[in-house]
Amino acid sequence: MLTAAEVDQFQVIDTDTHVIEPYDLWTSRLPSRWRDRAPHVQWDEGRQEDAWYFGTERIGAAASAAQAGWREYPPDHPPRLSDVDVATWDPTARLARMDEYGVWAQVLYPNVAGFGAGKLLTLGDGELMLACVQAYNDFLAEYASADPRRFVPIMALPMWDMDLTEKEIVRAAASGHKGVIMTGEPTYWGLPPIAEGYWDRLWAVCQEMELAVNFHIGSGDMSIFDYAAPSAGPHANYAGFGVQFGLANARVIANLITGGVCHRFPGTKFVSVESGVGWIPFALEHLDWQWLNCGVPAEHPEYDLLPSEYFKRQMFGCFWFERASVRSAIDQLGPEWILYESDFPHPTSMAPGPATAAVEPREYIAAELGDLSPGVLRKILHDNAAKLYHLDPLGS
Repeated sequence: MLTAAEVDQFQVIDTDTHVIEPYDLWTSRLPSRWRDRAPHVQWDEGRQEDAWYFGTERIGAAASAAQAGWREYPPDHPPRLSDVDVATWDPTARLARMDEYGVWAQVLYPNVAGFGAGKLLTLGDGELMLACVQAYNDFLAEYASADPRRFVPIMALPMWDMDLTEKEIVRAAASGHKGVIMTGEPTYWGLPPIAEGYWDRLWAVCQEMELAVNFHIGSGDMSIFDYAAPSAGPHANYAGFGVQFGLANARVIANLITGGVCHRFPGTKFVSVESGVGWIPFALEHLDWQWLNCGVPAEHPEYDLLPSEYFKRQMFGCFWFERASVRSAIDQLGPEWILYESDFPHPTSMAPGPATAAVEPREYIAAELGDLSPGVLRKILHDNAAKLYHLDPLGS
């Protein structure tokens, strides 16, 4: 049985974390003519908290994503960035916290612009939208430069324009970005469905440059919030939201496969982020059955694999709290497609505090996964992610 002290031998790669954006990220980088319209923070007197605004439109609480170590259960959250754990935004403190938790490297995702930059479309000015994407990518590259071996920046995209998207991928990759973040629900933002040919240029350039395409949950339609019963209470409803968002990525996986994206771009790698993995074997078994039952091989004789085979060739899922379900997923599909994450410092993250059920990653891995073979642990904790994001080999 693995002990907590022995976890460090695997150099754990945490494939889903978030950097809390500084208040001046955009206002300090964009020309002054845009500062009133660009993302900025101001005090919301009615709610007694700092909030992000795009122009005069409130986007969300400025410190709500920085829940790690906070004294109240979500959806209650810190009112200001000055109230949160400094490791949620400062790279030096973050590296120290990673050492404390037994995490070697972290993949870095955004908050304010959405998990796919869709919220920037609400700015309504193409030039400003592009400038905001580039400012964010520049910020994250600078943040990661504190330790390029341990920080893995993932770029935002100006997805509303494929010419701009291709140029930004090349530009951001040159500054150290290791993958792209993409919405799994582009139709919500008025763009074509994910499997339509409009997106083929994106998959092609990512295939050519060997950049993983990462689909983080909650990147589009947020109407899940509208189905909750107010009488249930805010904490019970919040608990239900996370489950529903995670399972919604089944739609992304199914559409990429049935739409022929995996067939057309066999070298492009896709990641389902913060969705868990226990449900994926069932979803694939279901999809395989429907594939045959609905006559897909006759309709598309060019598709040479079953859905589950396409998935295992080029898709990945991330887990963080699972116990029996992650073991079942490994038993059914093998460990080669599984990635570990902590979601630090979000409300559902593996970050201990006075108002959470979480334990630190090192303790969780030892207690819940410590009896797995060293070979399996090495794959799901390090090797799969290192290969996917082109990181330094173990021990280098």
